[in-house]
Amino acid sequence: MSNYPWLTTIGVLPLVGALVIALLPKAAAASARVIALVVSVVTLALGIAAATQFKTGGTGQQFQLTETHTWIKQIGASYALGVDGISLALILMSLVLVPVSILAAWRDVDGESQTRQKSYYALLLVLTTFMVGVFAATDVFLFYVFFEAMLIPIYFLIGSFGGPRRQYAAVKFLIYSLAGGLVMLVAVIGLFQVGPGGEHGFLVSRLTGLDIPLDTQKWLFLGFFIAFAVKAPMVPVHTWLPDAATESKPAVAVLLVGVLDKIGTYGMIRFCLQLFPEASKWATPVVITLALISIIYGALVAIGQTDMMRLIAYTSVSHFGFIVLGIFAMTSTAHVGANLYMINHGFTTGALFLFAGFLVARGRSKNIPDYGGWQRVTPVLAGVFLVAGLSGLALPGLNSFVSEFLVMAGTYPKYKLAAAIAALAVILAAIYILLMYKHLMTGPKPEGEKYAAIADLDVREKVVAGVLIVFLVGLGVYPKPVLDMLKPAVTQTLQHVGVTDPAPTNGAAVDGSAK
Repeated sequence: MSNYPWLTTIGVLPLVGALVIALLPKAAAASARVIALVVSVVTLALGIAAATQFKTGGTGQQFQLTETHTWIKQIGASYALGVDGISLALILMSLVLVPVSILAAWRDVDGESQTRQKSYYALLLVLTTFMVGVFAATDVFLFYVFFEAMLIPIYFLIGSFGGPRRQYAAVKFLIYSLAGGLVMLVAVIGLFQVGPGGEHGFLVSRLTGLDIPLDTQKWLFLGFFIAFAVKAPMVPVHTWLPDAATESKPAVAVLLVGVLDKIGTYGMIRFCLQLFPEASKWATPVVITLALISIIYGALVAIGQTDMMRLIAYTSVSHFGFIVLGIFAMTSTAHVGANLYMINHGFTTGALFLFAGFLVARGRSKNIPDYGGWQRVTPVLAGVFLVAGLSGLALPGLNSFVSEFLVMAGTYPKYKLAAAIAALAVILAAIYILLMYKHLMTGPKPEGEKYAAIADLDVREKVVAGVLIVFLVGLGVYPKPVLDMLKPAVTQTLQHVGVTDPAPTNGAAVDGSAK
């Protein structure tokens, strides 16, 4: 089945599911969540089936499971899909998080009108289609279309179903994203002017290795990088994220921060580094500086937050700084770590947002000081929340540790000071995670009749928690399958950039001492 259009099928199925939900009669609106869950699970199954067709060792070509069809012949745009190990891993992570998020959001819109219930679950499925498309697109113009199109469902998911300040958060998200997208559009037009032209002229494979003058590369690089920095998000264009994540439903926040923000860092790898290698090297000192600022700033601001959702959002600013640092350190170890960090961050942040959402649903407040002693009220919830928090601070044995260690170990040979500064975030992460857990869960049992009536996690919530904990522990104990998927793609990317790992110094030191 090597010629089967796996990626198109995976992308179209959620769109069909959304259409079915939209056409449901009002009397059957309650079935929308069931349809959404079934469609998302079937889509995940198709994603796993597609992954079995992927050859981990590589085939000599950058992309596998490819589909290429002429789309807009006049400008050379194609409907072209394909995956390497990086994009396939991100698609699989996304497809896991969608049904988990839908199951966690089972009662998010109870009490809403039938139309709004249908809209909520239909928008989640539409967003799934765009997430698959943006990671699978191997045509720059097609990628840009998916990049912009996904703003539509996420805008309505925040603005229509979010918290009290949802309109402000949604508009701020849209303005930042559209501004970044506009800059990127200018760069896409510029790339069209210097590209090979002709049919399929926007294919990544045809644009890679072009002899573009350095000054032109710099401008094109900046156009793409600014858009990706907004999406990532990096300091100083990060301020939309805390508002959007705080006002979103927890399930929407998971997809926003756990998946959509990865488009920024993925874009840096796929387009900035691969298409503009010399400009990427030129910009590296500034990008690494911004990454370090994001790491420390995000962690420090997280410590001072009293809203648990906002705190989790700021931790992501710090974590994305680690990812960008690993990307632009441009060593194989750091690059593998950065790509693995994208996967691990999705599961860790997803768990934190959803478990915090379970807590807010019971305590009716996002304010951390309103809690205390809840491990005596909901011990199972407290336990899984602790595991997710420990993953967030990169405890050895859990998933984030592996990726964070690889980023710092790979950065150190080339940028020792940067690695040392980044290591400070390990201490800061322990502070903001453990302080949050202490204020929420420890202490004497809260008094009052209302606490006696609060139930711990039910079966549905335990399934959500169980799936996420499996990934948090599994990828911490045995990350080899994902690393094997990522390594060939990382090697090819660094070859496109034209960088090699620094020579080890241990042997020289031994030789010197022997003399």
